Amino acid sequence: MRNLKFLVITLGLALTVAACGAPPKADIDAGKTAMDAAVAAGAGEYAAASMKAVEDAQAALDAELKAQEGNWFKSYTKAKELAAAVKTAGEKAAADAAAGKETAKNEATAAIADAKTLLTDAQALLAKAPKGKGTAADIEAMKTDLTTAGTAITEAETALGAGKFLDAKAKAESAKKTAETVKTAVEAAMAAKKR
Repeated sequence: MRNLKFLVITLGLALTVAACGAPPKADIDAGKTAMDAAVAAGAGEYAAASMKAVEDAQAALDAELKAQEGNWFKSYTKAKELAAAVKTAGEKAAADAAAGKETAKNEATAAIADAKTLLTDAQALLAKAPKGKGTAADIEAMKTDLTTAGTAITEAETALGAGKFLDAKAKAESAKKTAETVKTAVEAAMAAKKR
């Protein structure tokens, strides 16, 4: 009888210990740290696909932890694996963000240089534009467009200096498009004048 009591108490303690298994806190924290590093590195902006993978891995981990909360016999083996997946995905996203930033920086720098060249060319061409009856308003509008393009280039350079590479590239591309439009219009007017 005494052995039976001891066996029941031992079995009860074993069940209690098994039911109270703890989540792998160190692994979960390591995954969260890697995810936070990816966010800080700008993965959402410069490596969106990699950041989505981190978020998906975190969602899977959260779902597994929630599922284990409802279980009497908790097993955190899968949660440990999922936490490692979050960590790996977070580290990859941070590395991809750094590479994406560098690419965006290079593209923005090139776009600004191209925009400056196009702006200079368009301004020079506009100075030689045929002037005649009815062209003054058109020329004035094109000068305003080129001033706007120049402002966009300045804003692009400011954004580049602030590390906002995607914004810098977008502003430079806008300036390029405006300068190209003016250049094309002036070239068309010059060609028509020669006829």
